[in-house]
Amino acid sequence: MKTALALVAMISSLAIAQGAEERMAVQLIEDRFVPDKLVFRHGVEYRLELRNDGREMHEFTAPEFFKAVDIRNPEVLERAVPEVLLQPGERKELRFVARQPGRYPLTCADHDWDGMVGEIVVE
Repeated sequence: MKTALALVAMISSLAIAQGAEERMAVQLIEDRFVPDKLVFRHGVEYRLELRNDGREMHEFTAPEFFKAVDIRNPEVLERAVPEVLLQPGERKELRFVARQPGRYPLTCADHDWDGMVGEIVVE
């Protein structure tokens, strides 16, 4: 009986661990990402909420990062360019798992000239 209870407890904890995901949020505001440095761990599933709290359209542009992750909801990306486009006040969620460590540039394609840049690090 004790062995069966231990086995059930082990299976339950494994199911919880496998279903676990990390959540993070990024604000896109005129000419900046908040935060502007994102750190993720490879092999972990993430839900990244992107919020355009600005008055202009913004993009979350990171093509090399998108190539290095398994995106769970690819419909959130634009078709022509691998980026997430957000209108003022819009929120979108990007779900992904990073396959390996690396460093990737992050820009807003329309506002990088004005300093709307950041960095994504996968440990």
